Amino acid sequence: MDIRYSAHPKDVQRYTTEELRNEFLITDLYVADTVKATYSHVDRMVVLGIMPVNEKVSIDKGIDIWANFGTNFFLERREAGVFNIGEGKGYIEVDGERFELGYEDCLYITKGVKEVYFGSLDPKAPAKFFVASTPAHKACKTTFLSYDKANHRPMGAAETSNKRTINQFIHPDVLETCQLSMGITALDPGSVWNSMPCHTHERRMEVYTYFEVPENDVVMHFMGQPEQTRNIVMKNYDAVISPSWSIHCGCGTSNYAFIWAMGGENQAFDDMDNLKPVDLK
Repeated sequence: MDIRYSAHPKDVQRYTTEELRNEFLITDLYVADTVKATYSHVDRMVVLGIMPVNEKVSIDKGIDIWANFGTNFFLERREAGVFNIGEGKGYIEVDGERFELGYEDCLYITKGVKEVYFGSLDPKAPAKFFVASTPAHKACKTTFLSYDKANHRPMGAAETSNKRTINQFIHPDVLETCQLSMGITALDPGSVWNSMPCHTHERRMEVYTYFEVPENDVVMHFMGQPEQTRNIVMKNYDAVISPSWSIHCGCGTSNYAFIWAMGGENQAFDDMDNLKPVDLK
């Protein structure tokens, strides 16, 4: 498991490009029949990339659960959200109950689940499961959410190059969770800006993972304090950690989509500090 420690914003001001990427960027998430895990000390968020091809893969494959979490199984004190963003359909077995996930389908898995396995229906078109997990102090209900069941909220405009749809899946308006929130934002063709005008939220951290980025295109992900912005060049399926003190927005060389995953002290979506673009430096 890759461990990422918390970074002070004043230290980040002095980071080189390589240091910035090493601290916040998560790459190479999808390797056949492997669990690629990153543990962030920012609100104890764990990010997993799982691509089952020839076998059914356990959520804890290759992870020393006791050493990393001090628990007997991965979700003993955690909840998790999963999206399938792979070419083909997949399935997830949760304590023996099976859920099939098509493209952009979602599964919320509650605290206390002991066994979670991931599989693909066709090894020639494997599923790619993006998983985000946060600590949880209460059990809720494991829930499957198809794309059609999400809240779809149009935002932005073509004139400002940020016409997009925010699709809320694991969200207080959709289902109850302990603290985890997740969804997908998809930009319309011709639009390239996400989360602009941008914001920070001191009581929540966030992880973005970009997908549907064409092979020869990138997304310039902006982070840092509003008066000390930095950028990280992101490719398809890359993820990035955004601490609570950091902005989190991006501009692509094409339109794209991304999954946002949040954890922290609350789930109040209006609990943020909005920023005008002209105030950024």
